[in-house]
Amino acid sequence: MKFFPAQFLYFVGSRASQHNLLRLLRFGLALVAMVSVYSTLFHFLMEHEGQHFSWITGFYWTLTVMSTLGFGDITFTTDMGKIFSIVVLMSGMLFLLVLLPFTFIEFFYEPWVAAQAAARAPRTLPVDARDHVVLTRHDSVTAALIDRLEQYQHRYVLIVPELDEALRLHDLGVNVVRGDLDDPESYVRAGVERAALVATTRSDVSNTSVAFLVRGAADHVPLVATADDPASVDILELAGCNHVIQLSDMMGRWLAWRTIGGDALTHVIGSFGPLLVAEACATRTPLCGKTLREHRLREKVGISAIGVWERGRFQWADPDTPITDNTILVLAGSREQLDRYDELFCIYNVAAAPVVILGGGRVGCATGRALAEREMDYRIVERSARRVQDPSRTVVGNAAELEVLKAARLMEAPAVIITTHDDDMNVYLTIYCRRLRPDIQIICRATQERTVATLHRAGADVVVSDASMGANMIMNILRGSRIVMLAEGLDLFKVRVPPGLAGRTILDSRVRETTGCSIVAYEANGTVNINPDPADVIPPDGELIVIGSVASEDQFLQLYPEA
Repeated sequence: MKFFPAQFLYFVGSRASQHNLLRLLRFGLALVAMVSVYSTLFHFLMEHEGQHFSWITGFYWTLTVMSTLGFGDITFTTDMGKIFSIVVLMSGMLFLLVLLPFTFIEFFYEPWVAAQAAARAPRTLPVDARDHVVLTRHDSVTAALIDRLEQYQHRYVLIVPELDEALRLHDLGVNVVRGDLDDPESYVRAGVERAALVATTRSDVSNTSVAFLVRGAADHVPLVATADDPASVDILELAGCNHVIQLSDMMGRWLAWRTIGGDALTHVIGSFGPLLVAEACATRTPLCGKTLREHRLREKVGISAIGVWERGRFQWADPDTPITDNTILVLAGSREQLDRYDELFCIYNVAAAPVVILGGGRVGCATGRALAEREMDYRIVERSARRVQDPSRTVVGNAAELEVLKAARLMEAPAVIITTHDDDMNVYLTIYCRRLRPDIQIICRATQERTVATLHRAGADVVVSDASMGANMIMNILRGSRIVMLAEGLDLFKVRVPPGLAGRTILDSRVRETTGCSIVAYEANGTVNINPDPADVIPPDGELIVIGSVASEDQFLQLYPEA
């Protein structure tokens, strides 16, 4: 009942509802006039037959006949009276049993239900809301971003134009404000002038319009937009965007960075200042068949093995972790420490065969360019000849055909990167490539987060989704580059030293045991201590660099919230 005033005001304030009520009133007046005429004729016809009834009885008889109740206590005896009864009955069936229900439903009930639904969908953000994130579309990227925002207890609001979609998301617990994206008032009601960030992930044209309208309402708020076409970047910046994210280009670069390339060298996959996180393949090196304790990498080169990948599964490293032919080491250290590691293992697994890229779209071409920057050879397999950009490095054909893959030199390639935008196709190609080459590194793109686990089960070593990458980029802009995605579900993040950890040693804090995260460095007085000793005391005014999965990161933030 507390929503009744809002529902009623919305109902009567709508121009369409006002027209509907006017139509319903006209129908009611016509029905009253008909009943009055019939009651008058009833009175005169009864007088003609010599029967005398009051005017109230006339209305009573008319309504019982028109509604088909027909009690039979009052009847005509002449043919004229019976014909009149038939006319009243037929018109009553038409008006009361057919027209009245449909008229009532169309002109009152349905508009009232719509008014109830519209009143339930929020149209204005509370005036005390500030430092929130304004979103303009609910897609895979923003869904992942909302999870991130809730993880860090950061407020947000999603502007939704369609009422049904707004109600659906509202019922799912998403914070929405209903409004048209081409209406400047929608951004005012979403509190854009008090927002910490506006992120729009619609089409390039729609993002340009959103940016222009947001700048009209608030010229100081940071504005982030995604762009599919590189030509749209300048236009979006002219419209007012502070940051333009090209997901396809970023995805291509990330996939290329994760490519081992057949050697045993370290390949950097993330960094925080002087701290570098890299991967190195252990296949056919002296590391295989032994444990980390036996190799004493920390004593020899100062580097720390924080984890290992085994066929797409990440495991935290400890001194007794065994190293196999399928192991990919995750290492943390400085540039000098990584270089010393490379000096020890540079002679192993040198491969001249090109990396194979399946899919020659935007992501595939971006991956090729990033591999070329790393001076790595590659071959792109693309079905459509119209999309070929470099014929010398492209094999035109269906990637599901063995002869096409052989022409791209898959059977000798150190890695294959699957970049199509169809998750089902990516699963199909992953299974096929793993069957053909059990030893090859398979790096795969996923458009949806829910497909990541499926691709790992299919045999992919590394998987990343567009959703996670886009969400992490926006979060980095919001929080000042404090999260680095190392892999799908594995992040390197920086936090201020929580009060619950300040002054304790790393060993006594038991962060690894209680949260699943691992402290790989800490910063104090402008100096970054990489791979700190477990006996080091955590400085109260410093920052921690921590690595962990999304779940363990969430556990860390719950146990040790930032001050």
